[in-house]
Amino acid sequence: MYMFVQVHHPKGDHFLSMYLILANPESLPLGWKIRAYYSFVLLNQSGKELFSIHDRKLYCALAPGWGCPSGVTLKTIQKYGFMEKNKLIIKVEVEVVESDDEEEEEEEEIVKVATLFTEHPDIAVNFKPKNQQVKTTYMNVLLGLIETLNKPPHSFSETEISNARSELIELTEAGFKLEWLKTKLDEVSLEKKKTNAYNSRVQELKKKIRNLNYELDTEKAKSATCAAKILSLEQKVSDLNDKLNEKEAKLLLLKSCLLWNCEE
Repeated sequence: MYMFVQVHHPKGDHFLSMYLILANPESLPLGWKIRAYYSFVLLNQSGKELFSIHDRKLYCALAPGWGCPSGVTLKTIQKYGFMEKNKLIIKVEVEVVESDDEEEEEEEEIVKVATLFTEHPDIAVNFKPKNQQVKTTYMNVLLGLIETLNKPPHSFSETEISNARSELIELTEAGFKLEWLKTKLDEVSLEKKKTNAYNSRVQELKKKIRNLNYELDTEKAKSATCAAKILSLEQKVSDLNDKLNEKEAKLLLLKSCLLWNCEE
């Protein structure tokens, strides 16, 4: 059994806000989620429908309430006589269905938004979009930027960082308070610069090592050539020494023979 509470209150002097909040979320099982189709209908004293708002939302533990912060303007209420004897009748109709697996992606988006506003409740106090489509577009940009900045710094390209900074400026100008996100982007940018500097030093060292290896190989080749020449020269000297020894031996023999002949 799901019970809802209607909450209506003026938003400043211009709008009547209308919300439909689940009254007993703490009594529901862990991980609960439901789809609620609801409508707010403004009636006059005779029960005639004068104005209505219809919507459907996914309710879960992080998003137990939805509604229309700018439901109907005070000017509209006064112009069309919605109030009679200072009374305003609002009829609320709700149809609840269980959420299915096809709505998982939408649920994840709702959880992201709910978590974001829980952690940063003042993030959109100055964000006043003209219509729901503009609001949705900006929220998608914001969620995409947050997801992007959760990546490891080394995985960013310079183009991604530049695009992220442009999106941050655009969101800030639209009214979002994103000082915390700017700090995160600055940290990512700084880490990326450090990574680039480190990579540059690594590449420089690799280049030096390649050059030194080339010089080493060249010197080894020269040394091998010199060693071969030295070995060849040593062999020639050895051959010449052998010939010299042979000649000296023959010369000594010849001298001995001549000396022997002379004595006879």
